[in-house]
Amino acid sequence: MSDNKLEIIDKNDSSSSAEDIDMAEKENNVVLALSDIESSSHELKQEKPKNGFAGFLNNFFNDEGEYKVKSSNDADATFKFMEENDELTPPITPVQEKKLRRKVMWIVVGLTATLDLLLYADKATASYASIFEMWTDIGLDQNMYNNSNTLFYVGYIIGQTNLLFVQKFPIGRVMTILTALWTVLIFLHCTVYNHQGLYAIRFFLGFVESIAVPVMNITMGQFLTNDEKAATAPIFYSTCLGVTIPVGFIAYGLLNATHSHVHIWKLFMITIGGCTFIMCLVVLWIYPNNPTDARFLKTEEKVWVIRRVQSSTNASIEQKFIKKYQILEAFKDPVSWLFCGFFLLQQLANNLPYQQNLLFEGIGRITNLDSTLVSVASGGFAAVCAFIASTFLFYKKNYTAFSVVFWTVPSFAASIALVSISWDKKIALLAMLCLASPLFGIPWILMFSWNITSCSGYTKRITRNAMVMFWYGVANIISPQLWQSRDSPRYIPAWIVQIVLSFFLAPLLALIIWFILNKRNKERLANIDEHKEKIGYVVDESGNKVKVEVATLDLTDLENKTFIYPL
Repeated sequence: MSDNKLEIIDKNDSSSSAEDIDMAEKENNVVLALSDIESSSHELKQEKPKNGFAGFLNNFFNDEGEYKVKSSNDADATFKFMEENDELTPPITPVQEKKLRRKVMWIVVGLTATLDLLLYADKATASYASIFEMWTDIGLDQNMYNNSNTLFYVGYIIGQTNLLFVQKFPIGRVMTILTALWTVLIFLHCTVYNHQGLYAIRFFLGFVESIAVPVMNITMGQFLTNDEKAATAPIFYSTCLGVTIPVGFIAYGLLNATHSHVHIWKLFMITIGGCTFIMCLVVLWIYPNNPTDARFLKTEEKVWVIRRVQSSTNASIEQKFIKKYQILEAFKDPVSWLFCGFFLLQQLANNLPYQQNLLFEGIGRITNLDSTLVSVASGGFAAVCAFIASTFLFYKKNYTAFSVVFWTVPSFAASIALVSISWDKKIALLAMLCLASPLFGIPWILMFSWNITSCSGYTKRITRNAMVMFWYGVANIISPQLWQSRDSPRYIPAWIVQIVLSFFLAPLLALIIWFILNKRNKERLANIDEHKEKIGYVVDESGNKVKVEVATLDLTDLENKTFIYPL
């Protein structure tokens, strides 16, 4: 590999003539140094070429862990496409932008939201199967059911290693393989005849599905601006909140299929698996790797999408080289750990939706058939609230943390009521359960989206995703074990843990994140004139120097002083 270099040069500086640029190449080569992330440049060290694996690593890192940009391959994955098409594409007009925004919203958000719906329908299959006599058929009890949910998230944690495939391979193909595998696993539920078989399938289902949500978030980040991402996040995730609507109606219909010779829970698995298989074909046909190969966009629309996203985020869209310094920066950034802490605490309540049908049955006054309709109403209520949250954030920018607190309050209050109301007040208990169970999903939605948009640098973003999903998985391993059969029917210990950790301490972490990022923004806005006009130069394989926007350089949020954190 030739010693190609990337520079950041102030284009308004009159001294930046061709001769000066040439001199700068010889005297002040730019590197991005791990030892001082807040600094934007250090002296580039010259090293002798190395062979083998050591030579491969040397192409990316020196002995001090510094990352050296040496060719156009180290820039954004859209660099070559934009090099060929950017100058040929006129600026977008307001009318064209409105049309493009609508097109991207319907296709990208619609596609990912439908995938998310099926993802959570798959997760909920065991919960609904519990009222279809599956427990009796395979010899399952409450604690075994909890163990199956725990093993799902053990697989979920181990499956975070699959994010390496996201970094190295086209994400459209990765998503196709994931969808195909989880379709097979849903169908395999029909072959289960004991709890050991269920344990195995739930483990592998968690392993396969573990990176699906991060991949979908990456896709939306490639096509949507920061404001659009924040505003559409509740719409996207309303599918996981409202999954009980279609699944509940399917369950209700199957419960009336009393003359079937096939066990109802198997019919349920076949129905959900069939829907997932159809979606797998859709993903194979249309799911994009990034804007440059989106089937549903014309060439000029692809350029406009890339311009809009990079202008909004000041960050790269995709990068296929693993950058060690960005991995380390993700671990050193305190904001990463605050997000991890939020998901660890808040998701201790995540088994509540899976326990909901069992809790309905324990409280009494409704049958298994009725519980499916109650879950439909509960999901509908949650979906409506998600749309309200989305509408608010569309018109009111930088209110994510406060929205997290606001939408946690109903679950907090309802949980206190559930441990306080007399057990003979059945209607009140049912109402509080319907209020507590679905709405804490909205803060989860907002925080997961914020976790993505508040981070720049492709490798750092994927690393932080893995960190967050790891602790999300840990919380969900613990969560089912809070609901022990010895504590039934009120499960007081589980409710206390959720009240204190999930619905009180977790929102406080969101406010701390807001405080830190707001402070960083104030510092950057005070000095924005020093950074906003900076551009970069990439030397391609032919030795030609190409001027690029800072966003193309794949800098992290701590390196790029023009990056303003969404709040």
